[in-house]
Amino acid sequence: MNLVSTAIRYSTYLLAIAGVIAMGFVLQTIRSQETAIPPPPVLPPQKNAPDDIAATGILEAKDENVAIGVPAPGLVEEVKVAVNQVVKEGDPLLILDDRELRASLLKQQAAIAIAQANIAINRAQLAKVQDMLDRMTSITDQRAISQDDLRNRTNDVLVAKAQMQAADAQLASAKADVQQTELLIDRLTVKAPKAGTILQVNIRAGEYASPTNKDPALVLGDISTLHVRADVDEQNAMEVASGLDATFSLKSDSSKKFKVQFVRIEPYVIPKVSLTGASTERVDTRVLQVIYKLDRPKDQPLYVGQQVDVFIARKK
Repeated sequence: MNLVSTAIRYSTYLLAIAGVIAMGFVLQTIRSQETAIPPPPVLPPQKNAPDDIAATGILEAKDENVAIGVPAPGLVEEVKVAVNQVVKEGDPLLILDDRELRASLLKQQAAIAIAQANIAINRAQLAKVQDMLDRMTSITDQRAISQDDLRNRTNDVLVAKAQMQAADAQLASAKADVQQTELLIDRLTVKAPKAGTILQVNIRAGEYASPTNKDPALVLGDISTLHVRADVDEQNAMEVASGLDATFSLKSDSSKKFKVQFVRIEPYVIPKVSLTGASTERVDTRVLQVIYKLDRPKDQPLYVGQQVDVFIARKK
């Protein structure tokens, strides 16, 4: 009996030791199959000073990008510019179909000719009744004519003059209609509101353009000097001061810093539009926007719309 119990006891010890050894082999196998975590492809941005204010930013054209729309819905007849084309103020950008307005213009120009003919008729009628009145008033002895006829001739002259004024007004109205239609036709040629570079072309000839389209027909901007729009969290807004310069780095290369000059602080705190997706980030966060400028570097291509990391010196 003692021999059986001793054998069972030692067998239990051996099974426990074997289980520990097997578990060790299993853990070693799992560890050997694990792959090493690769380093991040891009190093996180580093502040210039420990107390600098970090903000997210975006590159934009000088005086902001201009979203070019259309004045009225219509078919695009011709797009006269291309991406990267430099334009001057007043240059035509695109032309909408104006055939309907030109058809109305033909009818209105014919109305001018009708109004001019009516003026000629009324002028002749006025000359006729005026001549008859002059003959009656030129008689020395007024007793030789009827006073009723004299009053009728006088009234005929007044009516003819009124008709002449109405004809003049009709002609002026017809000319105004023509001028209005010509302005509407000219309005269908969308022109550049200022000098700059075409950044986007979102419309093509033959497509239907509308002021309610989600995307603007064209995007125009002056990219000779770029602006950086930095979004500073409202918690750090009181630490930002006017006149202090800043630096920024590209998302793709945090090692290279670009110095920018202070332009202005937008006086209106707005809701944050760009969210990082972090679980600690609130959707009701508001940001103070600070604008900086920089001259385009020759050794580094920069593009409007790039996101950047901005580092702002804290107010002393």
